[in-house]
Amino acid sequence: MASIGEDTSSDAPPAAAAVADGAHLLGFSDEILLHILSHVPSIDLILNVRRTCRKLAALCLDKSLTHTVLLQKDYEASEDKVKQLVTEIGWEIQQLSMAGCYWLSGSTVEHVARCRGLVKVNLSGCHLTSLRLSKVLSALQCLRSLAIDVSPGFDASQLSGECKATLSRVQELKQTLYTPSYGVVPCCTSLEKLLLYFEILDRTREGAVLSGQLMVGQSNVPRYQHLRVFYARLAPGYINQEVVRLYLAVLSDRTPENLHAFLISVPGSFAESGATKNLLESMARNVALDALQLPKSWLNGSALLQHMKFSSPFYFSFSRCALSGGHLIRRVIDGGRDLRSLAGLNLSGCAHCLAPDSLLRKAEDDIDSGILETLVAACGNLRHLNLSAAHHHSPEGPGRHLCQLLARLCHLRSLSLPVCAVADSAPRADRAPVQPATHAVPRGFGKKVRIGVPSGPDPFSGQAGPLPSSVFWSLLKSMPFLDRLELIGSNFSSAMPRNEPAIRNSLPPCGRAQSVGDSEVAAIGQLAFLRHLTLAQLPSILTGSGLVSIGVQCQQLQSLSLAHLGTMGKVAYTSALADMLKHCKRLKDLRLEQPYFSANAQFFQALSQCSALQRLCLVSRSGTLQPEAVLAFMARCLHVVVCHLFTGESLSTCRSLQQSLLRSFQAERPALNVVIFPLLHEGLTDVIRDVPMVHLDEVTLFKSRVAEEPPNLWW
Repeated sequence: MASIGEDTSSDAPPAAAAVADGAHLLGFSDEILLHILSHVPSIDLILNVRRTCRKLAALCLDKSLTHTVLLQKDYEASEDKVKQLVTEIGWEIQQLSMAGCYWLSGSTVEHVARCRGLVKVNLSGCHLTSLRLSKVLSALQCLRSLAIDVSPGFDASQLSGECKATLSRVQELKQTLYTPSYGVVPCCTSLEKLLLYFEILDRTREGAVLSGQLMVGQSNVPRYQHLRVFYARLAPGYINQEVVRLYLAVLSDRTPENLHAFLISVPGSFAESGATKNLLESMARNVALDALQLPKSWLNGSALLQHMKFSSPFYFSFSRCALSGGHLIRRVIDGGRDLRSLAGLNLSGCAHCLAPDSLLRKAEDDIDSGILETLVAACGNLRHLNLSAAHHHSPEGPGRHLCQLLARLCHLRSLSLPVCAVADSAPRADRAPVQPATHAVPRGFGKKVRIGVPSGPDPFSGQAGPLPSSVFWSLLKSMPFLDRLELIGSNFSSAMPRNEPAIRNSLPPCGRAQSVGDSEVAAIGQLAFLRHLTLAQLPSILTGSGLVSIGVQCQQLQSLSLAHLGTMGKVAYTSALADMLKHCKRLKDLRLEQPYFSANAQFFQALSQCSALQRLCLVSRSGTLQPEAVLAFMARCLHVVVCHLFTGESLSTCRSLQQSLLRSFQAERPALNVVIFPLLHEGLTDVIRDVPMVHLDEVTLFKSRVAEEPPNLWW
């Protein structure tokens, strides 16, 4: 077989390319080759693959491949490579995403100005000053979609006339605010979609208190007359709420007639004001929404939903509000109307959403199966459903269990459930606890007996055994194409949450969660297309043997988040986790939050076998780590560029290890980001004060990601 790197003299592959053991790569049609090449990172495609032969050189420059360039999470995109890429195909690029490319210097970001045909560009997380932004945007006259950060020191008066002219044509704007500011919003007179992310700290790193006062007149009402989508997500903090009120004050004067999506995500309470009440009343009168998300305090005890009009809704979020099941059916589903257009539903933290209208409901009470059945029947095309952070206990009886009813949602691609919701039945005082079955599973080069392995098909034998009969197993069997699954304890609280206030003292697990253990975890193994998995607060994990089944069978798994498995104060699943990691060849992101975890040589040796791993976060209060093992692991895993370790080690040990890692690997890994910090009694605010938010990677901070935002809200 000829080498792929051999230069051929014609576009057509030689006849001799077909050999006994298969066809030559270049023997495929152009359509197939273009599809294959579409999965190659843009930098590798243009700078390497294009230089192998004439045929690939022509295909790599096809407009279908150069039209869109995605550099986010392409950690091998160095300064020189990005500059060279822009030089060679800059005139062809129409959509460019450099989101989160924190390792690229401002001078490299300036090269975006050479892509004069850009229609859509995402520069979130990049180093941008007011002057640099002005220089870039001045050259992009075709730009219609923009994403940027607004950092301290931003000055809109430094934007040139050409820059403001470009901004006046922008229709989509995503703006992350790290300082109180309107950013470039006053210049964007044609906005149809506005996405705002508020990440402002109440105090500067020097300790000075920030003010949220802005000049309301800077953002005139006409700026929003074409607005169709408004989205605001706030991090914890008083100042974020003050600034978003100023944005909303403008909308309250004149609600855009074409508004069809209005979403505000706020952690904790966010009191209504006169302006916000006027805005909601105006929306109820004048617009028909397709997507809605409001702070819980705006919905609790109000008849707002009764007056809202919906056309073809595709996303609802009532996260953490007191919406009861009766209100959900009457006001949103309207007694069972057809909601086949609904794609995403977020009911996270809604303790009463599946229960009758009763203020006396307790956490241990059962849900009303009729309410859930009505919901499932009306929203048969749901793709994303979040029922986490609440107690949803199923009543006794055939066909009434939550898992049995959710099994009808065959189009689901992401699902988040509380652990107690997947328990087969309620624990009874007269019923002895069921002991897990014993089964042999391989470990290392031989087989040993382990406790807690389900009586299901042996993942190593290749032959199907007796199938488990649990309702959770049946639920997963009904949705084989599930892409993301979250199983989170209803009382779980992370030491490092995302966009939620940190809670130091966590509640004990729900009593029903005690019957969910290794066998239920092993049932997840049947999801062959699973890419993202979160397991948190499962107290009955005895050995973690179910994790091995997931590692063996879920070969598409790319991100894994494990938190508080087993009994607190004792880590019993270390060996099983090591066995699991040996099989996770496509795993890119690993987040492990476990008190008293020992990050020793055995753990890092197993983790080193995850050859695709890029990002690692370990959060372990009172945990330990071995600096030599971390250094050896980083030397073996050449793709790891994010290493965040928060343990019980001393500050001097953490700083010494962090400096050693940066000194040893920074030169060869330009995107290397290392944060090693002692997690003793500090809250999240204290930890991040010394670390810029852009460097606290999304793997580090725990959050539920199912139905977090409307589908296709952004890139």
